[in-house]
Amino acid sequence: MSQHVMGIDPHDSAPIGHVVIAPDKFKGSLTAEEAARAMALGVELADPRLQAVTCPVADGGDGTLDTVVAAGFERVPVYAEGPTGQVRLTAYARNGTTAVVEMAEVCGLQRLPGGVPAPMTASSHGLGEVVAQALDHGCRDIVIGVGGSASTDGGAGFLAALGAAVLDRHGERLGPGGSALTHCTRIDFSGMKPEIADATFTIAADVDNPLYGRSGAATVYGPQKGADAVQVAQLDVTLRAWADVVEGAIGGSFRGMPGTGAAGGVGFAAMAVLGAELRPGIDLIMDLVDLDEHLAGALAVITGEGSLDHQSLRGKAAVGISRRAAVHGVPVYAVAGVSALRADQAQAAGIAGVQTLVDLEPDRQRCIERAGELLTEATERLIRAIPRFQIATESRSAV
Repeated sequence: MSQHVMGIDPHDSAPIGHVVIAPDKFKGSLTAEEAARAMALGVELADPRLQAVTCPVADGGDGTLDTVVAAGFERVPVYAEGPTGQVRLTAYARNGTTAVVEMAEVCGLQRLPGGVPAPMTASSHGLGEVVAQALDHGCRDIVIGVGGSASTDGGAGFLAALGAAVLDRHGERLGPGGSALTHCTRIDFSGMKPEIADATFTIAADVDNPLYGRSGAATVYGPQKGADAVQVAQLDVTLRAWADVVEGAIGGSFRGMPGTGAAGGVGFAAMAVLGAELRPGIDLIMDLVDLDEHLAGALAVITGEGSLDHQSLRGKAAVGISRRAAVHGVPVYAVAGVSALRADQAQAAGIAGVQTLVDLEPDRQRCIERAGELLTEATERLIRAIPRFQIATESRSAV
């Protein structure tokens, strides 16, 4: 897949090599692709002989769709339900028979009408609708990024959209949301889409939570979705009951597996019923955008995201990229909006240096508003401060 290259003026001296620009989004200000363009300009301004190869990334949450489209996937428009049932235009991305579906784009928190949480009734049904349409369109390798979900329904809505019948004791289909799982007594898989049998499913997630319990989907992520303490306790109980029903139907045990609590239990439904594999989101996206190809022979990688903090150390974009770059022997630097990491913590994570936007503009609001130009300036400063580039410049000058 071709990537955009900036930085070479045929009237300048010969290029000294290429730098890979691989940022995640700067949430609230720049998409990953916009950030990559701004950073590439900074590289060009610092030294026109450096090639800046842009390769924006994502971790499976919001921005995943845009990232793979920037890497050459085709955006396929479809209609599906949002988290509270309103049908809206959305999309998935396709390359050959591979489809990438972003849950946040379809029925995530960002799709809640008016931003009003619906912790007990929000559904994953829309996600299943998009996957069903990708299967109808001939896709058989289905990648699902599940970050940013609005629901805690155990993936019941997701499975229902794929043809499963989630039933109460009277044989009636359940309504949407986690609260409805209280009444689930049976699930019938006989109506599942036949194309599922020929498909493979991969869940892109950066969490390893089990389905329920102290570190489960409801307890850890329910409050982020608007659930109060009573609702969290209720959802946790219903997820346990849901696991009893599903595992009773399939004859296996999945509930305690790492990642089954992803996206309010979508991880559980996909792994238990569809045989999905769970992979760290950043690793999966790096493969899809061919990052390794661009790392070969690179002088450095510059990654970035809105905030570098201790959560970043658990497998977010910057750390995932540093691990991948280490295999190629390529040093990694980061530009972030803000950073809560000490220099030794960043270095221990494989990040050789960090430049922040707030170093240039301390006012957070102005920093967000001017993110593009600040990112360019920060990247230019970072490049000028990297010793190996100074050495390369001196060597060229001496020739």
